Amino acid sequence: MREAVYEELGRHLDKAVAGVPMSPKLLEILKILYPGEEAEVALKLAIYENRTLAELEAALPEKAGRLEAILYAMAHRGTVFTEQKPGKERIYRLLPSIVGFVEVPFLDGQDTPVKRELSRLWKEYINEGFGEEMARGIPLIRVVPIEETLEDASQVLPYDALTEKVREASFIAVGHCPCRQIGKYTGEGCDRPTERCMHFGSLGRYMVEMGKARELTADEALAMLKSATEEGLVHVCDNLEGSLRTICNCCPCCCGFFRVRSERGLLTYARSNYVAAVEGEDCIGCGTCVERCPVKAISLVEGVAVVNGEVCIGCGVCAPTCEGAEAIRLRLREETAPPAALQEFLAARMK
Repeated sequence: MREAVYEELGRHLDKAVAGVPMSPKLLEILKILYPGEEAEVALKLAIYENRTLAELEAALPEKAGRLEAILYAMAHRGTVFTEQKPGKERIYRLLPSIVGFVEVPFLDGQDTPVKRELSRLWKEYINEGFGEEMARGIPLIRVVPIEETLEDASQVLPYDALTEKVREASFIAVGHCPCRQIGKYTGEGCDRPTERCMHFGSLGRYMVEMGKARELTADEALAMLKSATEEGLVHVCDNLEGSLRTICNCCPCCCGFFRVRSERGLLTYARSNYVAAVEGEDCIGCGTCVERCPVKAISLVEGVAVVNGEVCIGCGVCAPTCEGAEAIRLRLREETAPPAALQEFLAARMK
């Protein structure tokens, strides 16, 4: 009976833009994230439609006396989104896998036995269909260039202007990177800082309310992005026009998206509209850009850095530490494309 509930829940959650293909590992994950009657409650919640407590009590009358407490526990666990706007009833909806119940349980950065078990399961589940889901139809995320590494600052495209978008955000929060924690707990992590996972607007407010993240000012967020650049992390955000819900600062050794692409060749993220370019006469052959490139797109040829433009993702991580008088910078590619519009994105992800 209980197994059937989790199989049904898996099918329900798989309807999201970022779904969850059925597998034995998925069922193990769901049993941890939706313990006891929380799985039954989840089946009455929608992913993209809000429900009030009264609506849910009508659908689950046998749980009416304790339903609010159950929903709060689910929200705190990281499986249910909730918010209450001034003068409005509190609303609830299911979180999808990404951004949602994959990340939220890890964002507080605490080391617990449950997180260690989830880390093992998520790592294994990537090879049981979740990796393919991350790449299905159209990438969920895209690389955003480091603005100060552009050869011509006037060429920054509107959807790549992170400084402006951060300053316009209604709310900013930061939590601890799930991927680097999963790497650490499975013996393959790095020593880069974990508190680099930024979320904006209502999603950020929810995370702070649930104790999963802390609020940042715009200045603090921009300073953190600068630190991430110095640490060699790649800025990525939603691959959707007009949307800024999340900025991840990723390392290729831990990030699930980067690892699936490098190890299995699946198109899990979209590159930026820029490409690194080297001024040969300025390059001193220090090799720093070679070491920092997250996708191994740069090599030294006769003492000069050479960029493979087909491999380069246009992140700009190579440029800030260049010792050759800014010999390597980002240039706008000849062909550019904006992030997908909402209908195009949904059509590609939901077909």
